[in-house]
Amino acid sequence: MSIIPSFFGGRRSSVFDPFSLDIWDPFKDFPFPTPSDASRETSALVNARVDWKETPEAHVFKADLPGIKKEEVKVEVEDDRVLQISGERNVEKEDKNDTWHRVERSSGKFTRRFRLPENSKMDQVKASMENGVLTITIPKEEVKKPDVKPIQISG
Repeated sequence: MSIIPSFFGGRRSSVFDPFSLDIWDPFKDFPFPTPSDASRETSALVNARVDWKETPEAHVFKADLPGIKKEEVKVEVEDDRVLQISGERNVEKEDKNDTWHRVERSSGKFTRRFRLPENSKMDQVKASMENGVLTITIPKEEVKKPDVKPIQISG
């Protein structure tokens, strides 16, 4: 068993995924300020997990976005085959009489980007959201099988 999956939370990390455009920050959990602190406001839900599976017909992405409405999420496809999922979770309104004992849920803007393979049909992307799970389906182009023509051998 490899030490790498358990080191990165038991799942494959985007560090090793050539299609992922996320940047891994090894210093993000340290208690001192780092240059990436400025980018944290745009990565509030980096811990939101995205699964990407490839079926014979399509590429299917599933993103866990609990507590976010579909109106607060934007799915875009760029010309160079990049899928972008972005949105914002707003901070809960504070009442001055409330006493908070623990705050673990993140808020702010988030963005996830994935470079799609060449066999993706970029004009047929579909997205749906149900129970806090965003599902994006991108059909694949059919791979043309080469015509094999038997040749008679004379002689």
